[in-house]
Amino acid sequence: MKIIVGLGNPGREYERTRHNIGFEITNELVHRLQGISQRSRFRANVREGVLGSTKFIVAQPQMYMNLSGVPVREIVNWYKVELEDLLIVYDDMDLPLGQLRLRANGSAGGHNGMKSIIQELGSNQFARLRVGIGRGGGSSTAHVLSRFRPEEAGDMTQTVADAVDAIMLWSERGVIDAMNIVNRPAAETEPSPGVA
Repeated sequence: MKIIVGLGNPGREYERTRHNIGFEITNELVHRLQGISQRSRFRANVREGVLGSTKFIVAQPQMYMNLSGVPVREIVNWYKVELEDLLIVYDDMDLPLGQLRLRANGSAGGHNGMKSIIQELGSNQFARLRVGIGRGGGSSTAHVLSRFRPEEAGDMTQTVADAVDAIMLWSERGVIDAMNIVNRPAAETEPSPGVA
């Protein structure tokens, strides 16, 4: 069993904002699963599905970002999973737009949702997939709560698909193997000129 949590803020006014990219990615993940059931519990939208022999719990906390840890703790405790089977997906201003970075553990890096999760779980020993949203020219708050510009939308559609691929790699091959693939610089993942 794997638990994947996408971070965001609840409410229509926050839909499709940069801060809610975790919701967008987990919505796309659910489209790849089979046998989906959905419920609202643990102050989160929780969907269960399977792919192959793996059961996925896909959650979107419905408390504001800085309280995300409360539903995450409740979900982890209810399903009785080890932290190695937990992956958090969230936005990161410190990464260029569309860049993905998978890590096995680490600090919150200034992200309020991650601060809350680490505090509630009493540990930072769980995987996280950071999704670059770039850094705007104005305030950080205004930037994360803004929507992607039309010229960014195509790139982010590809980023969402790539992020779901990264989640699948993590679930199938473990965090270290997945990191070695997901975290490669873009130049390394593209074929060389003249190579089919």
